[in-house]
Amino acid sequence: MNSDYLVNLLIILISAAFINNVILSQFLGICPFLGISNKIKSAVGMGLAVMFVITTASILCSLVFQYILDPMNLQYLQTIVFIIVIAALVQLVEMVIKKFSPTLYDALGVYLPLITTNCAVLGVALLNVDKGFDLVESIVNGFASALGFTIAIVLMAGIRERMEHNDIPETFKGFPITLVTATLMAMAFYGFAGLV
Repeated sequence: MNSDYLVNLLIILISAAFINNVILSQFLGICPFLGISNKIKSAVGMGLAVMFVITTASILCSLVFQYILDPMNLQYLQTIVFIIVIAALVQLVEMVIKKFSPTLYDALGVYLPLITTNCAVLGVALLNVDKGFDLVESIVNGFASALGFTIAIVLMAGIRERMEHNDIPETFKGFPITLVTATLMAMAFYGFAGLV
């Protein structure tokens, strides 16, 4: 690998994790972001599960597109094929978490199977294809996007845990203050826009 390619990978990594954060910039994956971010432990668990699924889905979807769909001119099937790949991965993750960490499985609840329909997972796979990324670039973009998802959800969980002890006006308690917090986080991440 030459140095220009490595610099390009670094730009993809920083851009996907911070500048084009899937939650705070592209607004993908909002459901688990708002639903699971009550406790840091469950947010970290969800983040790691999403990290595994997005990274692995990026690899598999990139390979399927490059070696099956594109050569056979079946690009129009990419969304359906990607959904099938993602659904299979989520089932695998769900079985592993249920086997090795039942408490995390219970904490994630309904949001774990919802990774299948998490638009961030499908969105990253489709963005990899739309941007013409090769396999290594797809892996880096998938991992960095998932890292950005994890950073955002863990930060939100930390803020929400601290807000439990604050005196919040009655009209803002619950979901409204969560939306205000998410808005402020998105504005803060917007500050990364000039980084690359």
